[in-house]
Amino acid sequence: MNESVLGTVLAEFDFERRFDERRAIEWMQENWSKSFMFGGLYAALIFAGQHFMRERPKLNLRAPLALWSLSLAIFSIIGAVRTGTYMLHVLTTSGFRQSVCDNGFYSAPVTKFWAYAFAVSKAPELGDTMFIVLRKQRLIFLHWYHHITVLVYSWYTYKDQVAGGGWFMTMNYAVHSLMYTYYAFRAAGIRLPRPCAMIITLTQILQMVMGLTVLALVYTWMHEVRCPSFVDNVMWGSLMYFSYLILFAMFFYNSYLKGTPSGAKLKSQ
Repeated sequence: MNESVLGTVLAEFDFERRFDERRAIEWMQENWSKSFMFGGLYAALIFAGQHFMRERPKLNLRAPLALWSLSLAIFSIIGAVRTGTYMLHVLTTSGFRQSVCDNGFYSAPVTKFWAYAFAVSKAPELGDTMFIVLRKQRLIFLHWYHHITVLVYSWYTYKDQVAGGGWFMTMNYAVHSLMYTYYAFRAAGIRLPRPCAMIITLTQILQMVMGLTVLALVYTWMHEVRCPSFVDNVMWGSLMYFSYLILFAMFFYNSYLKGTPSGAKLKSQ
């Protein structure tokens, strides 16, 4: 990508430029622990919902689900383009190490809004589970465990603006672009080839491998160069990504190699 094209793509929109990331970061520093409350309330509601629906007929909800998935797909695609362009710029101008250690991602004109939007979006994304409960589909551990932990870790990471966040958010936006587009097609009654679902799960597994790699590099470089982070963040992030790697690998094996009942939903960090 030549400099003129890159410069055009990196030009910020008005709402991106006007976004006050300092107030956003201050708010998150004061309120990030509320993610535990949201996670607990979410868990209580989904299991209470399952109990409520046990003796009731399942709801169809295809149209609302299609709109919900389409809206999240569009949000994720735009987020992936904006954050991906910034990360590509850092990679091509400053190299891979800087792309890992960079924490300007949280305040750069192009990405400051999308960094905050990413963290905040993990709360409304909990609504995914409502469709599973009301449609009486099979709710797997990976789905709700992922939702709770990614919410808490995203808020925990954003408040400290630690290194590696650019990779985590860009990868997640990209994977969600594929995942929610796939869900939108399925909800609209459009059947896609089985390899599409397999590819999405493989990209999720690759995301977890890359997440662990980035955290290992942050831990190595935080003692050598300016690579701002904390041992606690690296530890909790590594435990989270490793658990996801195991769970997604098991999901892939059971769904596409061994075979499991239909209805299990793919999820990503």
